[in-house]
Amino acid sequence: MNILSALSLVWGILAILGMVVGFIPCFGSLNYLNIPFAVCGLLFSIFALVLSSNKEYAIAGCVLCAVAIFLGAIRLVLGFGVF
Repeated sequence: MNILSALSLVWGILAILGMVVGFIPCFGSLNYLNIPFAVCGLLFSIFALVLSSNKEYAIAGCVLCAVAIFLGAIRLVLGFGVF
């Protein structure tokens, strides 16, 4: 297991956890912090995907970060940023 791919998976898990907390009412503004965090994680996961030999964890990190970005953005639009 390559350290870059493992870190990208951990980053994706943290992005998903931040997104889940952002779905709690009155914590929607957390997505303003979580979306840039997930974008950085997506870029890091793509970097790990290119450089690592074990690509499964890097792919999982890419998917988790992309889901966190997508659902977090939808949550911001539907909740007007706060609710």
